[in-house]
Amino acid sequence: MMSDVPELVPDPPVRCKDFTIGAIGAGFIMADVQLAAYRSAGFTVHALASRTQARAAEVAARWDIPVVHATPEALIEDERVEILDIAFPPHLQPALIRHALRQPHIKGILAQKPFALSLDDARALVEEAEAAGKPLSINQNMRYDQSIRVLKQLIDRGELGEIVTATIDMRAVPHWQEFLRDYDRLTLVNMSVHHLDALRFLLGEPVDVYTAARTDPRTAFPHTDGIVASTIRFESGALAVSLEDVWTGPIERGVDSDVRIRWRVEGTAGLAQGTIGWPDYPEGSPSTLRYSSEGTGGRWEEPVWSTRWFPDGFAGVMEQLQYAVAHGECPELDARDNLRTMALVEAAYRSIEERRAVPVAEFI
Repeated sequence: MMSDVPELVPDPPVRCKDFTIGAIGAGFIMADVQLAAYRSAGFTVHALASRTQARAAEVAARWDIPVVHATPEALIEDERVEILDIAFPPHLQPALIRHALRQPHIKGILAQKPFALSLDDARALVEEAEAAGKPLSINQNMRYDQSIRVLKQLIDRGELGEIVTATIDMRAVPHWQEFLRDYDRLTLVNMSVHHLDALRFLLGEPVDVYTAARTDPRTAFPHTDGIVASTIRFESGALAVSLEDVWTGPIERGVDSDVRIRWRVEGTAGLAQGTIGWPDYPEGSPSTLRYSSEGTGGRWEEPVWSTRWFPDGFAGVMEQLQYAVAHGECPELDARDNLRTMALVEAAYRSIEERRAVPVAEFI
């Protein structure tokens, strides 16, 4: 809970936890983050499956999940599963989503981003989910980082005035999953997508994007988009810059480095700046925010909270889907909306290839 500014809410309330979850995947994001958040929030996880039953059994024992299925397909066919939560590589997700859409007992699906490797495949999945009448939600979890949610509230209530500029500056070394070696894409679709989606959440729809990239000296497998810088213009007139530096100096050779993610938003009536607490996981620290504006008398205000993006923010991701299912509503993280984030990513890749600002409309 907020201690300084109670009218700002960093974590949404858990309004619904009525449905039974079946989880597919036993890697880091599920085993260490999502399941931790679900236990804290009081969600019921009935079953787990992964690519290997032994790994699924290990993670299920850790979190007291009663059922382990031999395959993801068997889990999807388990009639006790109402919400399907998929944390699998994107090339494997479409077939699982389609299998779930055919099951009468599945009421909603949460998929990882990207939920398909191409925009055309993603559009097809959205249309199939809508035809089946099953909410399909995409785990764009940075929208549930506490600093991003509070920033959104400040923007929406006009505390900062009209937004002029926004920046996200990432200097952190991710652990690239092994399956990425088989793709021809790296940072934009796996890291930048968080920032690009968060900027859409905060600023509205983008007009165009200019992206430049170079390879990451540390990453041994072939790739083009290692270190990425994108400039985005928005329909509102706001201008944003997103930098993903996954190199951040020769840190693995013992050289001290400033590992962090910082953001800043400036408006006609004030400004806000903050940090994202993810890079020091698993030790962990809350994200931060401070702002000054005409409404604060020009003084800095610094709301504080104890919760963290990893793992606490992931409770909100699951909750918004459960609430949507319970009320027959569109989830906040709706797959159709996510197509616009995927279109922005596609425009960024085209910008790298053609060395020009690419309108997002070329993909919508």
